[in-house]
Amino acid sequence: MTDPIADFLTRVRNAVKANHKVVEAPASKMKLEITRVLYEQGYILAYKEEKGKPIIKIALKCHAETKSNAIKGLKRVSRPGLRRYSSAADMPRVLNGLGIAVVSTSKGIMTDKKARQENVGGEVLCYVY
Repeated sequence: MTDPIADFLTRVRNAVKANHKVVEAPASKMKLEITRVLYEQGYILAYKEEKGKPIIKIALKCHAETKSNAIKGLKRVSRPGLRRYSSAADMPRVLNGLGIAVVSTSKGIMTDKKARQENVGGEVLCYVY
């Protein structure tokens, strides 16, 4: 597999489109950090890592009254063939601030807003809205 992050995002995107409650994906440190950011920002309900097999289980968040998922879209930005880097001043805004950009910085994986606050740039991994 050449791009495990894209595979992870595709698994979550497919589960959202199919209205699944839980999605499983192979675990890695990067994927766990992306999942942590999604949890902190309120896009997913819960997550846990199984210790026996390296698997992440993600409980997707669904609005009760509208029966729609909290995640409307996931887009991979930086990929192995074309890496996308951004400085703190040029950090992208997703849907004019309604979505988030997940950024890999020297201080860890964080949202675009936090990267601007800490004045660090890095590789823009994906957009979530």
